[in-house]
Amino acid sequence: MKGKILIVDDLHPIFKERAAAMGYDVHDRPLITRAETLAIIADYEGIAVRTKFLIDKELMEAAPNLKFIARAGAGLDNIDEAFAKLKGIKLLNAPEGNMDAVGEHAIGMLLALMNNFRNADTEVRKGVWDREGNRGYELKGKTVGIIGYGFMGKSFAKKLSGFDVHVIAYDKYKTGFSDAYAREVSMEEIVKQSDVLSLHIPLTPETRQMVNEEYLFHFRKPLFFINTARGEVVSTEAVLKAIAQGKILGAGLDVLEVEKFPALSNQEWYNALKLAEKVVLTPHVGGWTFDSYRKISEVLAEKLKDI
Repeated sequence: MKGKILIVDDLHPIFKERAAAMGYDVHDRPLITRAETLAIIADYEGIAVRTKFLIDKELMEAAPNLKFIARAGAGLDNIDEAFAKLKGIKLLNAPEGNMDAVGEHAIGMLLALMNNFRNADTEVRKGVWDREGNRGYELKGKTVGIIGYGFMGKSFAKKLSGFDVHVIAYDKYKTGFSDAYAREVSMEEIVKQSDVLSLHIPLTPETRQMVNEEYLFHFRKPLFFINTARGEVVSTEAVLKAIAQGKILGAGLDVLEVEKFPALSNQEWYNALKLAEKVVLTPHVGGWTFDSYRKISEVLAEKLKDI
């Protein structure tokens, strides 16, 4: 046997099946608590998690035999990466598994915003037939600015390729990435040219609250704003203010600074967000489809081969 893996979250059964075929002893316990995990993690060489709890210094110190952490998703912000590196623990994630889901979700949000789907649907259900008030915009000819050109950013750009748009992208940590779907540009060009701004960046100390009032102030044209990345990257109050000022024509937010109830309803900005007609909200499901549920686990299992 290669060792034992503890699954502490809801992963597709294909991960357990393929890991077992490689010689791992896999214990699938999606209902396990953090306290229960701490009590037994010393016996395991691997742990697989989605978002259930933090894999932090305390947990890693309780796991002297831990060789890898498999994160069933794209981001690693619920893992103490620095401490894992210090301990020589390998980190596996699976952005390849949900990049299509995120790209399609961002497209859906953008089309819904530009064509007033939310407001139009509500009005028709209330007996209001207002064609002029729900007149929308076409994507063709617009400039779409992408921040972050990893798996998610490129997926979004690729899915835009049939809309006859100009796609430009900025990535602070990459150069020379222009391809058939997007042209690499400076942040200054993103600010000057964008009719649409879409975020595809991880949450780091540097990106936390990056999109604030000052950031949005510099954009030259009114724009549509999409965030399918991490909620903490964006100040919700700044977005609401920019909508009131006409700087943001519509915002699609799959992620928020604070997620889940009742914590979300206790935020000062929640009522304003709830009433904002130019905002489309989804509950952090951009990368979570029936298809990606399986694909993420397939990607993680494939990466186990390199351990």
